[in-house]
Amino acid sequence: MAATEADAEPTKVLEFGLGDGTYCLDIGVIDEIVDAGELTRIPNSPDHVEGVMDLRGRTTTIVDPKTLFDIDEDGPRERIVVFDDAEIDEGGTVGWMVDEVFQVRDVSPEDVDQSTTVEDEGVRGIVKSDDRFVVWVSPDVDDALAAELDDVEPAEA
Repeated sequence: MAATEADAEPTKVLEFGLGDGTYCLDIGVIDEIVDAGELTRIPNSPDHVEGVMDLRGRTTTIVDPKTLFDIDEDGPRERIVVFDDAEIDEGGTVGWMVDEVFQVRDVSPEDVDQSTTVEDEGVRGIVKSDDRFVVWVSPDVDDALAAELDDVEPAEA
């Protein structure tokens, strides 16, 4: 007998806020969550790169997911979600600056609507909750931007 979608195991996700919206990531790609600290800006870096910070001896690139997802709302930017180097192929340690972190919860496959996000590179689906929707995003959205940046000719010195 074939396994049905209802038989699939739930996935643990971390819910976090960006502006007025609630988003989530699979916790399997997350290494840790830290308080936002002082960042060092990198000259001529892409718009989505906020800067770098030292995180336990590792230089960690901090990305603004609001820029990646074209979110205009402001927020407190209090936490950084640091991705697991082994799970994310970015060539170094990367973290996302988020406004706040809410909770970790289980999401069953039947609670995820993928029909509205078929063409969106960085969105895995919309999680239906009691009275709201949570956008399930993928940290791989950086890969699409990196490919776009690779197509840009470097300026001559």
